Amino acid sequence: MENDTQSAVSRLAEVESNIARMCKPARREPADVTLIAVSKTHPAHKIEPLLEAGHRVFGENRVQEAQEKWPQLREAYSGVELHLIGQLQSNKAEDAVELFDVIHSLDRSSLLKALAKAMDKSGKRVPCFVQVNIGDEDQKGGCPISELPEFLEKVRAANVPIAGLMCLPPADTEAAPFFAFLAKLAKDNGLTGDEGSLSMGMSGDYETAVQLGATHVRVGTALFGARG
Repeated sequence: MENDTQSAVSRLAEVESNIARMCKPARREPADVTLIAVSKTHPAHKIEPLLEAGHRVFGENRVQEAQEKWPQLREAYSGVELHLIGQLQSNKAEDAVELFDVIHSLDRSSLLKALAKAMDKSGKRVPCFVQVNIGDEDQKGGCPISELPEFLEKVRAANVPIAGLMCLPPADTEAAPFFAFLAKLAKDNGLTGDEGSLSMGMSGDYETAVQLGATHVRVGTALFGARG
């Protein structure tokens, strides 16, 4: 565990250093960027070194996988903040509200209805990022850009807290224009303060995302290595 922890500390320090470096020209504070360690597909023993290193914000793609790993990890390590960054089926909304602190993939009315019902039942209000289909891709989740203003109104009416906007740019393309566009959409729709966060950027492009205003970056490979 000691060697694993040392390498985790090293990887974590490198990513945090890169974030700080990109904040400088953007005149931002590194503390304003939340590093989400994406632990999906990684077993508990691979996650523990990062926890030992002091990191506390993690992201998972699937509700069931998170249910298998995180209750025990949370017992062992206090202060964990767990983010659901993958697509969420409406029938898993109640489990997601129970387990997660933030949800990044609110993108349609049926899911909004299920989440609102689950939050009302539990009395727990979970901040949600509205996922935008920023590249207008048929195969990807996300609220269509043209429907975003109306959908944001629905989210507010349902008393579901808006954290901000989230996007996944099209693969194998330059991400910067899409990140800049997401920031513009947030501004155009009056998302500021607690509602103005931007979840964008992963291992390959988080530095660009930070430069363009990301408040939450979702980094897996750069912290854990290849999935396993």
